[in-house]
Amino acid sequence: MSFEVSALTRLSQKQTEEVVQLAFAAAAIDEMAPLSEHVLIHLHHGGDDADEHLVAINDSGKIVGYLHLDQTDAVAGSVVEVVVHPDFRQQGIGRALIESAIAKSNDPRMRLWAHGELASAYSLAAKLGFAKTRELWQMRRSLFAPLPKASEISDLTVRPFQVGFDEPAWLELNATVFADHPEQGRMSAQDLAVRMSEEWFDPAGFLITTQVQTDTEVMVGYHWTKVHGGAGSHGHSEIGEIYVLGISPDLRGSGLAKLLSVRGLEYLRSQGLPAAMLYVDADNKAAIGLYESLGFAHWDTDVMFRKGQA
Repeated sequence: MSFEVSALTRLSQKQTEEVVQLAFAAAAIDEMAPLSEHVLIHLHHGGDDADEHLVAINDSGKIVGYLHLDQTDAVAGSVVEVVVHPDFRQQGIGRALIESAIAKSNDPRMRLWAHGELASAYSLAAKLGFAKTRELWQMRRSLFAPLPKASEISDLTVRPFQVGFDEPAWLELNATVFADHPEQGRMSAQDLAVRMSEEWFDPAGFLITTQVQTDTEVMVGYHWTKVHGGAGSHGHSEIGEIYVLGISPDLRGSGLAKLLSVRGLEYLRSQGLPAAMLYVDADNKAAIGLYESLGFAHWDTDVMFRKGQA
């Protein structure tokens, strides 16, 4: 089979649908979504001007491979995610897409995400001069099993997110909580609005904690849950997610993280979901300890490779 790689600044609606279906086909075989939420949102909403879409098209005109090149991070470097249709693997498509991205970006710091610890991803990364630099764990737990108990904290109030009111305070707290986080801490008002426009957004599952400080109600924590999967989504059955959990630095160690986690899991279970998942950096031992105390266990690993790493 012959194929040709083309670089596009925008995808047509038809091309976008082809890429999404390609990703679903890969997810069904690998039991892991091949593209991150970040890329899927960019596909859905048109992306940024710095995005590049590289597609491999076979001689029948079908998109058999896709690569998303994000060059928006001038500090950490460009990021690549790639997926090849299961029926067309082992034909050099993935390598050709990545080599084209390397040539196009000319970025010696390029990073490559592989979702799931697939041997083929490690092999291809090594051949192209990339080495592992970060691991992101996926953890899961059943929602049929009993949930742990969490103690109430007397001076704190837990309530649902109020659309049109809570956005500024949430953005400020999120930036503080994740000041050192590679992606989450840089979320902007536009980024938040885009996520709130997604079909999965539910303010009832976006839990906010407030505390009265010197006669002012201050946001001090949040647990944003998410329901994804099912028809038209990531190519797998519905599952709940601890999407983002944030606690003010002043209240770390207070038990608020456990309280909010349990309340969010109770909400997800009330929606009839069988299981919950989350993502956490493999070196974040404190967070992993919390999630293990909540009944989560390591399920799979996403791996980031960086070009030129020893």
